[in-house]
Parts: sequence; structure tokens; C-alpha cells
Amino acid sequence: MSSVGNPYHAQAESVMKTLKVEEVYLAGYETFADVAGRLPVFIEQVYNSRRLHSALGYRPPEEFETLIAQKAA
Repeated sequence: MSSVGNPYHAQAESVMKTLKVEEVYLAGYETFADVAGRLPVFIEQVYNSRRLHSALGYRPPEEFETLIAQKAA
């Protein structure tokens, strides 16, 4: 993923930045169990369902997927 010219590197870096700024730095984790329990919740309840993504027309991923599915049907 870290090779020069790989378009996914910037996307991965963006996700990691968002994860750190909006969850990790604010949560005050004490153990790995805290991290393992909370990060999936953040990804599903915040990142995928509420957070707007510019690449998706400023829609959350779940809303964008629903829109695409409706257009395909």
C-alpha cells in the first residue's frame, strides 16, 4: 500500500487521521480491550453512518450505498 503512485495510500492515511482525531485522542483508552471494544462501534455508528464523505457527494457511506441500490433497482 505504500508504493509510489498508489491511489489508495492517501485514502488510508485520511481514514487513519480521522480515526485518531475523532476517536482515539478523545477516548482515553487504557487497555487493548478498550480499543477492541470501542473502535468497531466508532466505525459503524459514526464513520459509516453519520460522517459526511466528500468523495461520496458529502453523504455518509450507508446513505450513498442505499442511493446506489435504489438507482440500480
